[in-house]
Amino acid sequence: MLGFFILALFHLVGVWLQHNGNIPLPGNVIGLLLFLAALYMRLVRLEWVEQAAQFLLKHMLLFFIPYVVGIIAFAPLLGEHWFSILVGIGGSTTAVLLTTAWSARRWKSQPLMDSTQVQQSVSSPTNKREETML
Repeated sequence: MLGFFILALFHLVGVWLQHNGNIPLPGNVIGLLLFLAALYMRLVRLEWVEQAAQFLLKHMLLFFIPYVVGIIAFAPLLGEHWFSILVGIGGSTTAVLLTTAWSARRWKSQPLMDSTQVQQSVSSPTNKREETML
């Protein structure tokens, strides 16, 4: 029960900040960012929310029901603007795929460091002075 309370609290704080601070992000995204920051700063322990998060992930399909109902309710509007919707979906998907491919190719083209290079980059100047003194 504590996990649900913590998750709901971060969600509500995010919605409140978005509403009162005129932040151009959805409130649930702000709440998730705050939750992530709290996890990193160890203000919230993972054990406190893990069981509630697993339950919510297990039943995540239920959260999509309002979207399906909305699509059915706005079917005439979607029928009028089907071309622009498809262009938007296709264009954004293509942009993500191209950006991912470019990033992966660029990352892969960088040479990997072997163990001696890693050892040299980790050793600090004080360690090098001690080694030369010995």
